[in-house]
Amino acid sequence: MITANTYFRERFGHKMYKASISLDVTCPNRDGSKGAGGCIFCSEGGSGEFSSCGESVSEQISKAISQVRAKAGSDAGYIAYFQSFTSTYCSADYLAKVLAEASSCEGVEAVSVATRPDCLAPDILAVLENHAATMPLFVELGLQTSDDKTARFINRCYETSEYTAAVKALKAIGANVITHIIFGLPGEDKDMMMDTVRTAVQAGSDGYKFTCLYVLKNTPLEKMFLDNEVEILEMEEYFDIVEEAIKLLPANAVVHRFTGDGPKKLLVAPLWTANKRQVVNYINRRFGL
Repeated sequence: MITANTYFRERFGHKMYKASISLDVTCPNRDGSKGAGGCIFCSEGGSGEFSSCGESVSEQISKAISQVRAKAGSDAGYIAYFQSFTSTYCSADYLAKVLAEASSCEGVEAVSVATRPDCLAPDILAVLENHAATMPLFVELGLQTSDDKTARFINRCYETSEYTAAVKALKAIGANVITHIIFGLPGEDKDMMMDTVRTAVQAGSDGYKFTCLYVLKNTPLEKMFLDNEVEILEMEEYFDIVEEAIKLLPANAVVHRFTGDGPKKLLVAPLWTANKRQVVNYINRRFGL
């Protein structure tokens, strides 16, 4: 296992920071083309609460860089991170335009695009391939679970076979693939969670983002939680699962995230994720980072 910090320093020669971007896009399980309401855990902002939606791509990047420049230092580099909703759920022309705008911003040395496996049409892949030929490209896929029954319950609205095909297609065009996995989804035991990790490894994912299931306000999951239909993992219980997952990863796999932290103003549970410093210190001690 390699941490993201180590990987980026070795690849780029210095520390890298993400500049989060929101595009004027949605998701196929929100707009009715495949489903409505989005995944049961997803906020109204589509995981883009840390970006500045409504501004241009270059304005969002400039603002994000200015917020971390003091601690980042003059030798840091930046990854333009298209974070919210499904960033390839758009026309190929629009995607090419925003990628070009992001890559032209001062300090940007790579681009990371968060999307779904079922939103990678041939014309979209062609745009991504063109970009990957000029600048390092990371594509983040929200797998969450490899169990299609669980996937239907959380309203993911695509089959796991589509994820496997997407990883193959993305790697063929030179993209570095990062897979998002959630531990603690309703009805899943540890064996099912490890099956998800194995699926991502077998598919050929380059990197991994692990997170516990957390409950945000105004989501279908919040109602389930308040009705005692969902149990949320405690901190040590969650990191026991992460430790088992890491054992399944190849030596060259990059762990980009050990757990997530939802926006505090929306977080309902688990509250231990709100104390980011405590969680980071725990991760560093437990995993020797």
